This record gives sequence, structure tokens and C-alpha cells, in this order.
Amino acid sequence: MPRQYPIEKIRNIGIVAHIDAGKTTVSERVLFYTGVSHKIGEVHTGDTVMDWMEQERERGITITSAATTAFWVPTYRNGDKNFSHRINLIDTPGHIDFTVEVKRSLRVLDGAVVVFDGVSGVEPQTETNWHYADEYHVPRICFLNKMDRMGASFWGSFDAIRERLTPFAYPIQLPIGLEGEHRGIIDLLRMKAFGFEGEHGENIVEIPVPDAMKAEAEKWRHDLVEKIVEGDDVLMHQYLEGKEVALEDLRRTLRKQVIGYKIVPVLCGSALKNKGVQFVLDAVADYLPAPTDLPPVKGHDAKTGEEILRRADDREPFTALAFKIAADPYVGSLTYFRNYAGVLKRGSYIMNATKGTQERIGRVVRMHANQREEMEEVYAGEIAAIVGLKNTTTGDSLCDPEKPIILEKIIFPEPVIGIRIEPKTKADQEKMGTALRRLAEEDPTFRVAGDPDTGETIISGMGELHLEIIVDRMKREFSVEASVGRPQVAYKETITGEAEAEGKYIRQSGGRGQYGHVRLRVKPLEHGKGFEFVDAIKGGVIPREFVPAVEKGVKEALDRGILAHYPVVDVEVELYDGSFHEVDSSEAAFKIAGSMAFQEAAKRASPVILEPIMKLQVIVPPDFLGEVTGNVNSKRGKILNLGDRVNVKVIDAKVPLAEMFGYATELRSMTQGRASFTMEFDHYEPVPQNIAQLIIEGKKK
Repeated sequence: MPRQYPIEKIRNIGIVAHIDAGKTTVSERVLFYTGVSHKIGEVHTGDTVMDWMEQERERGITITSAATTAFWVPTYRNGDKNFSHRINLIDTPGHIDFTVEVKRSLRVLDGAVVVFDGVSGVEPQTETNWHYADEYHVPRICFLNKMDRMGASFWGSFDAIRERLTPFAYPIQLPIGLEGEHRGIIDLLRMKAFGFEGEHGENIVEIPVPDAMKAEAEKWRHDLVEKIVEGDDVLMHQYLEGKEVALEDLRRTLRKQVIGYKIVPVLCGSALKNKGVQFVLDAVADYLPAPTDLPPVKGHDAKTGEEILRRADDREPFTALAFKIAADPYVGSLTYFRNYAGVLKRGSYIMNATKGTQERIGRVVRMHANQREEMEEVYAGEIAAIVGLKNTTTGDSLCDPEKPIILEKIIFPEPVIGIRIEPKTKADQEKMGTALRRLAEEDPTFRVAGDPDTGETIISGMGELHLEIIVDRMKREFSVEASVGRPQVAYKETITGEAEAEGKYIRQSGGRGQYGHVRLRVKPLEHGKGFEFVDAIKGGVIPREFVPAVEKGVKEALDRGILAHYPVVDVEVELYDGSFHEVDSSEAAFKIAGSMAFQEAAKRASPVILEPIMKLQVIVPPDFLGEVTGNVNSKRGKILNLGDRVNVKVIDAKVPLAEMFGYATELRSMTQGRASFTMEFDHYEPVPQNIAQLIIEGKKK
């Protein structure tokens, strides 16, 4: 089949925001206005298309990112199909426990719509998502939602964006009226005002620009046009000569500026009241990039390591990244992928370059939330899913077997919280292993491990809600009943000094013996570097074939720390000396010697326990401010900032996760249920000595 939509007309976008900013409400309007759905789903009535999981509808939050495809002709093109764009849309969660969904989505998207609550402005999770978008160089537009709500402030939210996220934010619209008076927007490029009529705001009508706003609108249009023409010498010249720059030229140059991160357009409206969403779709089509607007994707050759570039072109070799694995109750495993180059045909063979394996493509589907549409071919620049791949996991590179390429992997945050879990019956025991394995394949921030001391199963994730949802899914999707323990903090260990040690493993047991002897040097690495192994053996004092065994032994020792058996991180281990026996040396002996040497060296290198520190934001009525700040201080918290928002105080703090279990109940009882909080992982830092002692004693009991 020939390509139906030219690649220049494709937009791969995500909708990202803090929890409760209105992402899913915006997504539902997008589906309605583009004709994908004929009824608007609402979060509060539990009938949304994009939040299709039972848990999402019950809790009114997004848990898993949902993908769909829609088509849009910009409103000012009067329905001319020549200007129709295919929009591949991913609606992502706002809750920090499901940050994996945002991160992996942004890795494969070309643009993003960042939704803000017009009352709250920039919230913690918005900042986190914004930094992910910066990391992957994703151009974005901002939508200030909820302009109809009590306390909505366009300029308050806009100033917060400029101050905390980017100085390049420029309004391309202004709201007409706020709160109950909000009735439309002014388009600054066209200098026209629009209102929204009809049951669902589907009829856009031009209205007069209010006299009271003309001067303000002119001022902001002047600033916007001045910034736009900076991106084009011809237009700049025209502008300086005092000539009027054509609207199409302004749109074309603004697009270039958005793709180059020189301008972030800010739009406004109220998704719930059906105002402004069509103009967000116009901005997606007009200003966010097509796959061809972005630089070629970079990868490297699996064998030689040399850099390879692949352009977004159907004639290039097939190159894709698997960004999400999902268990589908009807078809089994679904592998979502972004096709960067080439064409994938049903029935062809592809290579998983990351794992070095080949698989045949049985079925390819395009997803509409949880509905599937069969496809024969997937072209460059598209997002689709493959049914039934056996060995593929999140972040694997899929490619043409003749032209292998490994793309940059997605790095995910480490879990910070764990709970013990045990099946209720013997029948549940068998099913639990399968369920946990399937869920861990789907979610790279969810881990399953056995406690070597007790033999119990421990599951770890990003927060209490994350693990609660996992246990709930086990029950509903896999019919596994399980008992869970109290949440525990995922501590880690590291070293703060340098040290050396030797490990000697010698066994004589009649016949062939065992001999392994190594000398190691350990030193701390900066936070987040993980583990590095340095082979500094000279003159063959240890034969080459035994060096990987030493590294393996060290890695095993890292999993079981020195102080309280927590994993050891951010350490460099250098193998610099040792000896071997011509007959008795073996890989097993060197592995044990490596493990022994590391444990001894780590003991001498001033080991410490690290704990996760969380970024906490509490929104509290002024009457309870003193009590809440006192409570945060009592939890070893550091208050960073006390701010004001309409009728409430905002506390920003950093608090150890260990002190935060049950905080929701505590905060409710302190404030008569009137305060709320959000919390996300920030960094690890050493535990104070007195608390470290309690952790060690508790672990060794």
C-alpha cells in the first residue's frame, strides 16, 4: 500500500502535565473535535476513552500512557483536506509514581503540549516533565487550562512559566475574561477575537476585540512579532522598514523558532467548558515538528561502535525503538514502537539489535487507546505496536537484520520503595510468579527480588500508589490474591573513601584444587554514576580469560552491601594485581576471590547508607501553616520556600521518604482535610549516623 499521509503532515505529540491539570480532559476534547469519538468522555463520570483501565476510571487519574491517531485540518483552512494532518497522540500520566510513562513517551515524540492548571500555574510534576522534555530536546507549546475556575490567573501562570521553566515563553493568545467571565480568546497573530458556541463549543465565532484589551493585545503582538522575525533576515528587514509582515510568513517563521527552541507559544482556554482546544490543535499542526523537521536519529554499530545516522525516510533501512511493553488480555504482549526510518512490513523479519536476536513480525496494529486496528505496513515517522514479540523489552532497538543499529537507551529512575508480598494460597503462588514477571516486563521502574535472608518476595516501585496499583492489577488481570507487608524504603549503600584489599580463594580437596587471587582498589564515584570496573592488570599476572569472572564476582557482591545488605552504588573498582595457578585456577575461583576482595575493600572505605530524599509540596490554608511547617521540620525536612497562591500557602520542602509513610492521613487530620500535597523523588543522600545504626540493627535482626 502506498503511504496515505505525507511524512511532512505527521505530528507525533504527547500531552504532559502535573496531576489534575486537565490532560485527559484536553485529550478527550481532541478526540471529539477530530471526529475520533462522537461523545466527549469526562474524568468525573468515568467514561473517558484515553483513561480506559478500571483503576484509572475509579480513581480519576491516568496510570498508563494511551496512544491514538486523529486527523486535523487547521480551523482557518475552512476544511480544505489538502491541509489535513495526522496527529499521533499520547496522553501521559501526571502522578509522579508513573513518571516512567512520561519519560518513555517523550523519548519517542517529536513535540509536546504541556497543560497547566490556570489557578496553580507551574507545579512540581510539570517541572519534572519539562526537564525530561529538555533532556530529549522536545519542542513544546503551553496550554493554560481552567481559565474559567475561581482564582484563575493567566499572567500569574505565564510569569511562573517564564521564571521557572523558560524565558522563551510568549503568549500567542490572551483570554477574554477570567473565572465565570471567561468567554473566549484573542489570537495575537491575527489580532482577532473568538468565542465558542454550540453544545460542545464546536462552533467558533469571531467576536469584537474588547476595547479594554486592545492596548494590551497590541503590546503583546508587537513583542511576539519582534521575537518571530529574529529568525528570518528578510522578515527582519521588512519589519524594521515598518512594513506589515504577512500572516503566512509569521506562521512559517514561528514554526522554525518553535522547532529550534527559540520560542515556546502559550495558548489558553478551558477544556472542561469546551473553549480553546481547537486552537491547540491548530498550533500542533502549524508549529510542532514533523519527523522530517528534526535531525536524523543517532545510533551506533553493535560490532564496531561507530556512529550511524538515519533520516526519517521510507527508503532508509528500518530503524525503530521499542518504548513500551503492554500485556493485552486479548492478544498477549504488545510492543509499542516508534519507527524512525524505513518501512516495516507484516510477515518480514526484524532484528532486535540490543539483544542480538531475530524475530518474525506476525501482526502489526495501530492503537486507539485499548482498541486495535490491523496494519500491513508502518512507514517512517509513525507509531504502532507489534503483537507477540518474545524477547523485546522497553528501550530495545529494532532494525533491518542486514543493517543493524543500536539507538540510545532510555534511562529510568531507580525504585525508592518496596513491600513484601506473599500469595494467599498454593494456587496463587504459581500464578504470582507469572503475574509479577509480566508486570515487570511492562514497567522498567517496577522490580521483583527475593530477600536472601528470609526467602520472601519483595516488590519495589516509585511510590505507595505505584505498588498499590500493581497489587490491584495482579488481582484483577491475573486473579492472584496476595498479602502485602508495610512499605519499606529502598535504601542503598556507597563508600566515601578509597581502600585496597586482596581476596584469596584456595581449596584443595583431592584431585584438582581451586585457586584465585586478586588485589582490588575501590573509590567513590559521583552520585548517579553507578558502577565502573577498571581492568589495570599488566604483564599477564592474571590471564585475560579470568578478568570477566572477577568483575562478575564484584557485581554479585554489590547486590549485597556491607552495612545492611542494601545494593552498593556509585563505586569504581580497579583490578590491579593478583596471581594464578597453572592447573588449579578457574573462573569460579576468581569470581569468589573478586567478591571477597570487594567486601573487604568496601569495609575499609568508610561505607555509608543512602536514603531517598523526596521533593514535597504542600498546599495549605493559612490557618494551618504553622502546624504543617512544624510537622515537616519534625520529619527531618528542610523547608526551601514558603509561597502564596490564591487564598492558600505553598510549602516547598525536601524530606526523607522514610518519614513520609502515612503522611496523607496525618495531613488530613492536621488540617481538617483542607490541605493537599504532592511528592516526588529528588535524590539520595547519606543517612544520619544515629538512624543508620537503627537501620543496620533492624536489618540484622
